Amino acid sequence: MGRRAPSSTSSSELRRKRTAAPPPSPPTPRRFCSISDVMRRSLPVDAPPPVARAHEAIYDRILCDVCGSGDRDEEMLLCDGCDRGRHIFCLRPIAARVPTGPWFCPACAPPAKPLKRFPMKQTKIIDFFRIQKDDQDVEAAKCRLSQDARRRRKRSLVMHKKRRRILPFVPTKDRAQRLKQMASLATALTSSKTEFSNELTYMPGMAPRSSNQARLEEGGMQVLTKEDKETIGLCRTMQQRGECPPLLVVFDSREGFTVQADADIKDMTFIAEYIGDVDYLENRANDDCDCLMTLLLTEDPSKRLVICPDKHGNISRFINGINNHTPDGKKKQNVKCVRYDIDGESHVLLVACRDIACGEKLYYDYNGYEHAYPTHHFL
Repeated sequence: MGRRAPSSTSSSELRRKRTAAPPPSPPTPRRFCSISDVMRRSLPVDAPPPVARAHEAIYDRILCDVCGSGDRDEEMLLCDGCDRGRHIFCLRPIAARVPTGPWFCPACAPPAKPLKRFPMKQTKIIDFFRIQKDDQDVEAAKCRLSQDARRRRKRSLVMHKKRRRILPFVPTKDRAQRLKQMASLATALTSSKTEFSNELTYMPGMAPRSSNQARLEEGGMQVLTKEDKETIGLCRTMQQRGECPPLLVVFDSREGFTVQADADIKDMTFIAEYIGDVDYLENRANDDCDCLMTLLLTEDPSKRLVICPDKHGNISRFINGINNHTPDGKKKQNVKCVRYDIDGESHVLLVACRDIACGEKLYYDYNGYEHAYPTHHFL
């Protein structure tokens, strides 16, 4: 008797059982770390990343190529070409601060271009300094000044000692030598990419002229006397006519451009007014300019003014500063820097503070007011 074939129902159930997926396995339980494990493995908040530690280990071995010291790393320059170091005060000329842009050591720097001398041509000198040719105003001012001097001689000797007057500079009589003096200044200004100006300049986007109010000076500012104001006016008129102080701008490999007397200069002689663009001090906090001059110290820090001679200036920007930290440095000073209230505005005047011999370099104290300029490495 034959075997009975399976029914269709049981056959389909069998097929389903054969093709059905196996039941899923139960999930693996997750393992959580305890807080003690997390704290043990974590780094301190102030710990530098491993990359920074590696760089620090490399830069800790940087030594100055000149003095051989690795101290004062905040004043160390690293060459962008060879990574060798050099202190800013070991450079010649000395740098006032670490520059923000790229810097190359003398070995990696491109060859310096030879100093281009300004042509010794009268027409070019006249155009460069915008000299006026009329001499009548100068002679009239000299006449008025001599009359005032005769009146002052009649005063008592005690009064004369109490109030020392500013003297006008005596220009060189030799026209050829005077041309040489002005050409030396023009050479320094063009090499520094500075436009000549004998007046404070107020540029758009900087401090307006209305901000220069001498009455805002913290502690007050001395007012320039009438006689001294006439002397400064005479000097300005002479300069407009091409009669400049007997000064030469020379280039020194260690100090850069410097100013030296081209004739004997008497004590209390007017040398120059410090000239440049007037700006707020807070706008120049990170400025690379190494010759900023305080113009106005107000109680409100946001209203303090400085003179920036990097775009516009005169011979004053090339007069060097003394080393305030050595007796020999202080002995070099032969010019003083004084701020005066002139017609309600603040002005910075440079005046000889002793007799200056012909050929002597001019120096003044960069820290006459704030004592903040780093001069401890000045020559």
